[in-house]
Amino acid sequence: MIGELYEEALQGHAPVEIEHADGQRRPLPIQDWLALRPGDGGLLARCSGTTLDVGSGPGRLTVALARRGVPVLGIDVVPYAVALTVQAGGPALCRDVFGLVPGTGLWRTALLADGNIGIGGDPQMLVRRVLGLLAPGGRVLVEVGPPGSGSQIEPLRLRAPGRVGEWFEWAQVSVEAIHGIAAGCAATITGTWQEADRWFVTLRSLTSCPAKGPCPARPS
Repeated sequence: MIGELYEEALQGHAPVEIEHADGQRRPLPIQDWLALRPGDGGLLARCSGTTLDVGSGPGRLTVALARRGVPVLGIDVVPYAVALTVQAGGPALCRDVFGLVPGTGLWRTALLADGNIGIGGDPQMLVRRVLGLLAPGGRVLVEVGPPGSGSQIEPLRLRAPGRVGEWFEWAQVSVEAIHGIAAGCAATITGTWQEADRWFVTLRSLTSCPAKGPCPARPS
């Protein structure tokens, strides 16, 4: 149901909301994911070498990088989002970051934009996994919450008129909290920047950790 409601939102067939466990709701920000928006410029400019866009959605960043001549691949678990990326000219595959990912150990840059640090509800495990996909010296560009925004792991679900999806775990990570996550992954923060009220950090691994094959510790 999560994928179905997400696909419907991408198609514009139904208004879809994100529902929190306390009952609060907010619109699923589909428009932010369909076209380049303020703050994307600095993120794209920092992508060098082979780039993996994790949770690429409909592919605005993947497509923009491909048009710039950057070797890029988007991965997402929703087939329709992957199809939109390919139709727009961006290379993308339907893959789970915790599963088999092409080019493991060879990527120079990985993206965790648009709050994708929250994937799986365990940001430290996610960062460790993504670092393991990189070539030695590679880096992860992570979008984080602004100072003082707090960090938490919470259940969310998607809701459309007359239908609700299953609960799933999602994490929110502030720019302060990413320091502890980096330390727990034997990584260091080598850069922080702000653009258009969005905050980003660059992570590099302190050790060589080629995570070959699927991750055995994917959350249930």
